[in-house]
Amino acid sequence: MDLTHASWRKSSYSTQNGSCVEIAHTPSAVAVRDSTDPNGPWLAFTPADWWAFLRQIKHRQPYPP
Repeated sequence: MDLTHASWRKSSYSTQNGSCVEIAHTPSAVAVRDSTDPNGPWLAFTPADWWAFLRQIKHRQPYPP
């Protein structure tokens, strides 16, 4: 997956020192990376898996269900 031109967005919960995660949406995946290491590794999830993960967090349930 080429993320060269991806538009990364920082979490609204980012700390003042900038340590947080960033996400980028592509047509086939949601990529996640460490904001302090933008050239480092990233993880990719299908959109369905990403939204299921977020729902689990919001409802404070373990993932996977």
